Amino acid sequence: MTAKNNSLRSDLRLIADMIEPDSRVLDIGCDDGALLDFLVHNRAVSGRGVELSQKGVNLCVARGLSVIQGNADTDLQYYPDDAFDYAILSQTIQATNNPRHVLEELLRIGQKAIVSFPNFGHWRVRSSLAFAGRMPVTQSLSFQWYETPNIHFCTVDDFFALCQDMNIRIAKTLFLDERGRQKKLLFPNLTAQQAIFFLHRK
Repeated sequence: MTAKNNSLRSDLRLIADMIEPDSRVLDIGCDDGALLDFLVHNRAVSGRGVELSQKGVNLCVARGLSVIQGNADTDLQYYPDDAFDYAILSQTIQATNNPRHVLEELLRIGQKAIVSFPNFGHWRVRSSLAFAGRMPVTQSLSFQWYETPNIHFCTVDDFFALCQDMNIRIAKTLFLDERGRQKKLLFPNLTAQQAIFFLHRK
């Protein structure tokens, strides 16, 4: 069963639109394979996936996808340089132990990288901490503090600074509101619920 564009989560639709047909794609942290399935069947990509959870791997394999169980922190080193045209890390970088290292690996094995993450600088998150004094639970940060897989919360401005420090070229940025809609937001570090970065090596 193949994914249709309108059945994809809104952030995944935006990522899919960045991928050229007939390209080589590695989707890291591919979850149930929805994005990879769409790309394989609708963009004719040569797609591979890496997923930490066995449940996710099983769902991907059931779709007929080439996905292995692996850890972004430790297993990307086994891929050769320039093995893929695109390396995708969707809603995963904040759950890695060493985000900087993972980002380096993405741009080593992929000629381009697409990274998306929830923005911890969003005003609702700030308000929850400032006024309630508790770790926030929002649509994009939907876990209680004691059960969250997220390790490194980052903001839009944090990621801009990291890319500058690593000499990474940001080719495109997309910002999503609370409903997952792409918007040209003023002060995205404050108003974006999620961010998508399209990255190139300099």
